Amino acid sequence: MLAALLYGQEDLRLESVADPTPGEGEVVIQVGCATTCGTDLKVWRRGGHAKMLKPPSLFGHEAAGRIVALGAGVTSWKVGVDAKRLLLGDRVVANNSAPCMKCFFCQRQEYSLCPNLTWNNGTFAEYLKIPAAIVQHNLLPIPDDLPDELAAMTEPLACVLHGVARSNVKAGDKVVVLGDGAIGLMFVAKLAYDCAAEVLLLGGNDTRLEIGKKLGAAKTFNYRQIADIPSLVKELTDGWGADVVIEATGVPSVWESAIACARPGATVNLFGGCPRDTTITVNTEQLHYSELTLKGVFHNTPKFVREALSLIASRKIPFELLISEQRPLKDLEQVFCDMKARKVIKVAMIP
Repeated sequence: MLAALLYGQEDLRLESVADPTPGEGEVVIQVGCATTCGTDLKVWRRGGHAKMLKPPSLFGHEAAGRIVALGAGVTSWKVGVDAKRLLLGDRVVANNSAPCMKCFFCQRQEYSLCPNLTWNNGTFAEYLKIPAAIVQHNLLPIPDDLPDELAAMTEPLACVLHGVARSNVKAGDKVVVLGDGAIGLMFVAKLAYDCAAEVLLLGGNDTRLEIGKKLGAAKTFNYRQIADIPSLVKELTDGWGADVVIEATGVPSVWESAIACARPGATVNLFGGCPRDTTITVNTEQLHYSELTLKGVFHNTPKFVREALSLIASRKIPFELLISEQRPLKDLEQVFCDMKARKVIKVAMIP
């Protein structure tokens, strides 16, 4: 099959590799659509990821497709063909990880902290093998009327739902979202549609900011035109600062800006993953006397994977606005160059 492999920094190659064969408890899906992600972009630019993969490695982690092979012991899913040899296997979306369900953290239902997470990469390919742990805990059926390209966004939305749940948002809160990538825009949509928050979105791309308005942002601002972001936020919040701040860029200096935008008593969700070994400076006086809550939030849990697919399937939020275009797998390297240049948000790659 044709598959993308990451060899290092911005070194992505399409190669012919052996078709995967499922082992015990595993399944293989024919990829219908794999969506690109800001995390993929960071991994491509940095040449790896501390937890998810080490090159050389199959690449990509968001996909939806149809089951074509079952491993020994798998009985809850089906695969088959009709009289015309058309595939009848179940349509599914697989999260890119699953917790072990046995460790210290899993016993406390803190599944995103599981040190034994089973990771899975390789969605930018014709076929994808799903490990047994993911088959058991994080493989879900796709509703018949839901397109693959929307179902494939289950994983990043699950991360966002986990982030929102950890952010102490109340109806009517003024929430600042820093970052207009797919994750930042998903935060806007969830906070505006489901949490009744007043969302202020700051980003660097006017086209994306317009999409943010369509997804429910009360106000949008291009940070390139703002000299002092914390001062702007205070002007918009009666001089206090935001009730909740979501950082969705993964840039250390923006983490510091996020903290500076917070009112006394606020929650700051430091969601965007920064490069390894980076640090930030925190004003201890502000942190202490303003009783700030700073939270690092990572990944998702099986609960939020299910909630994410359900929210997408409800079609009450137009997540299709995040799909800039469809492209064939052979265009993958150009797509990442376009993402780097911020010409596209998410691209649906069709093998």
